[in-house]
Amino acid sequence: MTAPSTFGLSSEARNLHWLLTNLVEEVPGIQSVAVVSSDGLLLLSSDPGRNDEARQTRDTKPTGPRGSSADLATIVSGIGSLTIGAARLMDSGPVKHTMVAMDEGSLFVMSISDGSLLGVHGSADCDMSVVAYHMALFVGRAGHVLTPELRSELRKSLESESAGSTR
Repeated sequence: MTAPSTFGLSSEARNLHWLLTNLVEEVPGIQSVAVVSSDGLLLLSSDPGRNDEARQTRDTKPTGPRGSSADLATIVSGIGSLTIGAARLMDSGPVKHTMVAMDEGSLFVMSISDGSLLGVHGSADCDMSVVAYHMALFVGRAGHVLTPELRSELRKSLESESAGSTR
């Protein structure tokens, strides 16, 4: 994983970047992580390449299952929306987390705060309970600092990162 630049960010934003980097590096089987706002916008990603893909979705057409349409942030946002709708239909309260086990991998989505979501793509051999535990730790640490101001700062940093990479 290549660490994104945190130069010029607030201490809260740098701490979130550090927490995300730690999550990926310390938990076996995690392949990528995305933090998505309630409106589906990518706030943080463990993979800078995914940041570029997510930004380009407006300008380019998806190239297939591995193209920008399959970006982790997009998937997390869609699954989050689907499960929130299902919970409302079933009068079951707010969604806490969603886990999808596949033959070749796993997908985890966990609510952070104000509709923000943490999404993790895990390998097929990851220990789902360990991943879920570490996600819960991340959510506990990040939930209280993920304010509207911080979400705005994170979005602006992604946009400026994008402007720098297209020059």
